[in-house]
Amino acid sequence: MTKLLVIAFGSIFISNFVLTRFLGICPFLGVSKKVETAVGMGFAVTFVMGLASAITYGLQKLLEHFHIEILQTLTFILVIAVLVQFVEMVIKKISPVLYQALGIYLPLITTNCAVLGVALINVKEGYNFLQAVVNGVSAALGFTMAIVLFAGIRERMAAAPVPKAFQGFPIALVTAGLVSIAFLGFNGFKLEALFAF
Repeated sequence: MTKLLVIAFGSIFISNFVLTRFLGICPFLGVSKKVETAVGMGFAVTFVMGLASAITYGLQKLLEHFHIEILQTLTFILVIAVLVQFVEMVIKKISPVLYQALGIYLPLITTNCAVLGVALINVKEGYNFLQAVVNGVSAALGFTMAIVLFAGIRERMAAAPVPKAFQGFPIALVTAGLVSIAFLGFNGFKLEALFAF
């Protein structure tokens, strides 16, 4: 149980995919203008990353059994693409407004390096099935937390007197850098000691 808590806390705060590993930056910057769309993107990414972690774990074992690990990346990308198509169809049916708000960034989850990154990290770290799923869901929750936090900040900045040279994308990059520095403050935590009970 302690190992799962360490993986979850580490994936959300210490090794946050967006703010410390710098994966998934495209949707982070593109969809973070409004909190509502950021939450929708976060839920979509959470579903895809959690399910992708579970499925790619089984596929990795199958690839290892047949000694064709060289097909790992290709196989993982195909699984992620199928999951994203499924999520896109569901969101389009359930919430057309959210589907329109997410726009091009929804199909871009397929190429979101954070989704592929979590599957590859699960293999690299040698996680078992439960640990892989916990890592995938926790990494996605960390992504969701980061994008919603950043969207809230960007909504507040819309009314702020930003110098003309920094308006728009430049101030977003500066703000993302400052938020990233804040999350880097979690580095050095001894998680095993924190969750030792």
